[in-house]
Amino acid sequence: MIKKRIAVLGPIPRDHIVTHQGDLIQKWGCVTHPVIALSTLAGKKIEIIPVCHVRNVDVDNVHEVFEGYSGINLDYITSKNDQGDIISLRFLDMNNRLERQTGFMDPILPDDVKKILDAKVFVFIPISDYEISLDTLKFIKKKSKGLIIFDAHGPTTACLYNGERQRKFWVDRDLWLPYIDILKMNLEEAHASWFKKEYETMDFAGEPVFDRDELRNFAKHCLSFGVKCVYITVDSRGCMVYYYDKKNFVEEMVPAVKVKEVIDTTGCGDSFAGGVGFGLLQKPRDYIGAAQYGNTLGALRTQGKTFAVFKSLEETNKIIRETYF
Repeated sequence: MIKKRIAVLGPIPRDHIVTHQGDLIQKWGCVTHPVIALSTLAGKKIEIIPVCHVRNVDVDNVHEVFEGYSGINLDYITSKNDQGDIISLRFLDMNNRLERQTGFMDPILPDDVKKILDAKVFVFIPISDYEISLDTLKFIKKKSKGLIIFDAHGPTTACLYNGERQRKFWVDRDLWLPYIDILKMNLEEAHASWFKKEYETMDFAGEPVFDRDELRNFAKHCLSFGVKCVYITVDSRGCMVYYYDKKNFVEEMVPAVKVKEVIDTTGCGDSFAGGVGFGLLQKPRDYIGAAQYGNTLGALRTQGKTFAVFKSLEETNKIIRETYF
């Protein structure tokens, strides 16, 4: 039996993190979160392919991170140009953080994916605007039938000359949209993609009040360029989902999975993207079901400092049933 393949493309940064509780965590980030989440979820049933570039000195350590996890193909973690991300994160609260970058992964290019075009799903999770080439998405769109999931964190984040990482407008957004099937982002990234400078007001819980009309207009704009579904996570409230069911526009809030205490939110968005990828790997047009997997993996990611937070498929499905049914 040939396993379905899912590729996860982006950096594996060496993260130095100070949490909102003041704890120091040093670990490998970004791609590691969804890859290990997917392996824990269904590693014996699917093949998970991380595609990323790392420094020569980090190759063995990165491989060691994935030891003991099933279903992971490490052949596409390469160090040809000896470049990889190094990032420092200091959380001000659960959702906001200061970021600085001192190492830089060279971009993922068409040559990196030419041997995995049979993958059913490609999950792109860049964290900076230079890490994924538009040519790579064009190449996959032309040569593969795989579903392209793209996280807007990358194109809405710039790295300044002093290493400081700042939010930026996704000015060339419409050049990318025709080559994206599923577009995922958080509320701040949605504002940066729709050229809104700041939040309007905050609610009683201290979270930004989002303008449903503006988000709907933005989602419809993306869908008009061929995007099949837009996911916008709205902090602890859940995820807005936008798509067309035949000719009918669908807008639905998928509530978050509730957790008692948030320990570390690093990698939540990446884990969410992995969950969406898993859901659509099973049922390619079940956008609501995919959001439920995304919310669940994102919530699990907050529950500890290690990858032990992730659950088996049986346990994950139990959480979904208890939350949504």
